[in-house]
Amino acid sequence: MQEREVAVRPVEENDRPTVEWLTTQLWGAPEVVVHDGVFYPATLPGFIAERAGRIAGLVTYDVRPGVLEIVTINALDQHAGIGTMLIEAIRAEAKRRGCREIVLTTTNDNIGALRFYQRRGFRLSALRPGAVDRSRLRKPEIPRTGDYGIPLRDEIDLTCIV
Repeated sequence: MQEREVAVRPVEENDRPTVEWLTTQLWGAPEVVVHDGVFYPATLPGFIAERAGRIAGLVTYDVRPGVLEIVTINALDQHAGIGTMLIEAIRAEAKRRGCREIVLTTTNDNIGALRFYQRRGFRLSALRPGAVDRSRLRKPEIPRTGDYGIPLRDEIDLTCIV
């Protein structure tokens, strides 16, 4: 996939150290704690968006029967179509794997992400009050206050039919 000088490609084995470093920079640690579980994005499949020889975005995912779950997604170049390109790569991968839906989790403060995902066909599917508070017990790096000064407490799931 290419658009506006951006190439999206699968994460390769030699990318794993970079994925771990990037996850630590963006998520505060090499692991992501979500819905009472732990993921290590550097061990997961994913896609990297590159522009001019540098990483412009990254998405990692996990697959279980019929479901592709986005674990992390970050567009380092904001408002440049990178996030959309990564979602399109995920849709194609979900179809290729025969998944019936794509799921992801965000937090109650992440208003920009809620807008972004819903505009791309995702629907709100679950609310887990206090889930971030529980995750903070396992990963104390999670801040207590999120975007816009909103207390960071809850997880919100979104789902998109493939």
